[in-house]
Amino acid sequence: MTSRSVLARIGKPHGLLGEVTVQLHTDQPERRFAVGTVLDTEAAPGTGVPRTLTVRSTRVHNGVWLLGFVEIPDRTGAESLRNTRLVLDGADDDTGPDPEDDDAFSEDELVGLRVVDPSGADLGSVSGLELGSAQDRLLVTLTDGREVLVPFVEAIVPEVDVAGGVVVLDAPAGLLDLGS
Repeated sequence: MTSRSVLARIGKPHGLLGEVTVQLHTDQPERRFAVGTVLDTEAAPGTGVPRTLTVRSTRVHNGVWLLGFVEIPDRTGAESLRNTRLVLDGADDDTGPDPEDDDAFSEDELVGLRVVDPSGADLGSVSGLELGSAQDRLLVTLTDGREVLVPFVEAIVPEVDVAGGVVVLDAPAGLLDLGS
C-alpha cells in the first residue's frame, strides 16, 4: 500500500464561484496548490466528490487559504467538498520526508500500532488519525472495544516507535474514560 500524505482538508465554501477554505497540512502550499495541479481526494463514500480535483485558483484572504477547482463551478459544488482531504501519494512526493521533522507521521504509519502506557501495559491500538486545526488527535480502540480520541501532543503521546510498532500513551486521569 502506498503511503498517502494529507496536504489539506477542505472547509467551508467562500463566495459564489466555487472557492473553498482549506486547512493546510503542508509547508509548501504555493507549490502544492499551483494552478493546474491535479490533486487526489479522500472523501466519505457516497458524497459524489471527484477522485481528483484540478486547481483553478489559489489565493490567501485574511490569512485563510482559498482554492478553486476546475470541476467545481459554484457554491453548491463547493459545499459538497466540505471535509474532503486533498492527498498526495508517497510515490508522487519528490521532496521526500523532512529529516528535521521527527514529529510528522502519516495515518498509514500509525494505524495498527499497539498503544501502551508508560509502564508497557497494553491499552489498545491506533485505529485512525483525525486532523484538527489546533492539534491532531489519535483515534484509539481500547482493549475493551471502546474508542477514544487522544490529543496527539508530546505531553500525552511522548513516544511513537513506528519500526517497533508501538505508541506510548501517558494519559491524564479520566482521558480514557471519555468515549468518542
